[in-house]
Amino acid sequence: MANSNQLSKIPVIASPLPTFIEELYTKYQGLKEGTVANYIPELAKVNPNLFSICIVTVNGEVYEVGNYQQLFTIQSISKVFAHGLALEDHGRDYFLTRVGVEPTGEAFNAIILDEQSKRPYNPMVNAGAIATTNLIKGVDATERLNRMLDMFRRYIGHDVFVDISVFTSERTTGHRNRAMAHLMLNFGMIDPNIEESLDLYFQQCAVMVNCHDLAVMAATLANKGINPITQEQAVDSRYVRDMLSVMYTCGMYNFAGEWAYKVGIPAKSGVSGGILAVVPNQMGIAVFSPLLDARGNSIRGVKVCEELSQRLGLHLFECDNPLGKGEWQRE
Repeated sequence: MANSNQLSKIPVIASPLPTFIEELYTKYQGLKEGTVANYIPELAKVNPNLFSICIVTVNGEVYEVGNYQQLFTIQSISKVFAHGLALEDHGRDYFLTRVGVEPTGEAFNAIILDEQSKRPYNPMVNAGAIATTNLIKGVDATERLNRMLDMFRRYIGHDVFVDISVFTSERTTGHRNRAMAHLMLNFGMIDPNIEESLDLYFQQCAVMVNCHDLAVMAATLANKGINPITQEQAVDSRYVRDMLSVMYTCGMYNFAGEWAYKVGIPAKSGVSGGILAVVPNQMGIAVFSPLLDARGNSIRGVKVCEELSQRLGLHLFECDNPLGKGEWQRE
């Protein structure tokens, strides 16, 4: 298995793509709109000027620019991968008895459940993510956390750690998430070990990654669950379709419809400023910029992904997709 030092030495392949992402980086580096997340005190301390773009192909080619080694907490992007682990632990049929897959059109932290089924709407909003994390197996809190961290290791290719200060900050201020958990407990959607599951949820959100790591994780999903750098199977390939489907319809919060219309690829954002996007069978894309819009999505990240999709024909329903011909790689 490749370690973090080996991963940092992977050669960047010469092609028009590095030039293009350099152009995008230069174009949007001066964009100062938006604000950093401040409802979690530790996130309010981040440098708003940080910005990076990274692309990793299913062949392991790497293209990156900016502060791509800058660590930040993964936040809501973790929900995608917890969803995959819960599916492996229980299968999709049982998972669907606890968590739905419908977009809400509401903010990610809305305290709502489906009126008929009493399930949270999907695993990408906070209520659904808490219910999903509640499903992660383990004999105790330590085993559940270790399983979660090992899952991230498979996707990224090296060990990861939890930022304790961010975890503590989220735990201290997470009253809204506790309200969601108690509401779901009332309807039998989660098990009674609320504080243990909430701690695991706060810990998964506080896992430290960089833009390069996110791109490798996205490329792993693009590559049928196989990490294209280490060749390790990170998730059972039969569940990748479930993960990508929910990302496509629900991954960008109440911007998901417009994202699907304009960008047209599965994606997930986080309030620390990351966006992870997947072009199935082709590549993973990651952008990091902590300046957020009112919905909690990175403003630079959305702009970069919109241009990448338009210029490279990445939209899943693009009739004449140059990726199919490999034209994006040609000089």
